[in-house]
Amino acid sequence: MEVFIKFIADWLMIPIGLLAFYAFAFVVPVKKWKYWGPRVFLAGVTTYVVAKLAGLLFQPETMRPFEKLGVEPGAAFLNNPGFPSDHALFAMFLTLAVWYSTRNKWLAGAMLGMTLLVGVGRVLALVHTPVDVLGGLLIASVGILWYRRSTKKVVK
Repeated sequence: MEVFIKFIADWLMIPIGLLAFYAFAFVVPVKKWKYWGPRVFLAGVTTYVVAKLAGLLFQPETMRPFEKLGVEPGAAFLNNPGFPSDHALFAMFLTLAVWYSTRNKWLAGAMLGMTLLVGVGRVLALVHTPVDVLGGLLIASVGILWYRRSTKKVVK
């Protein structure tokens, strides 16, 4: 069970990243790269800045769950209090970026399923609380603002 939890908490980020690469390299038509590239970049920067500000202003816990319980962590983590979950944030951001740039339901749906598994894995590995993971998912959704405004004039 520990190996499975570590896999979904850490290693599932690799297929999420590979699917995002595939989508941006092969699904988004070349003529739309100029359109989507800057939007994905700006949404990523916005999401990252909002996440860091949120982490500075709101930290529901000062210790991670494994520290409170006095056990070893079940997955990789950065030495910080943990809000928001960077894994959940990055996975959700990639999922949203793929959805808005491709509108491919299968691809985005598969990525969303994996993203949710990553969040569950982070909690089961005791490196994040559910609030940390939900915070990462919600803050990643801030990037949607760049896309929502820009999807009205998608390059044909």
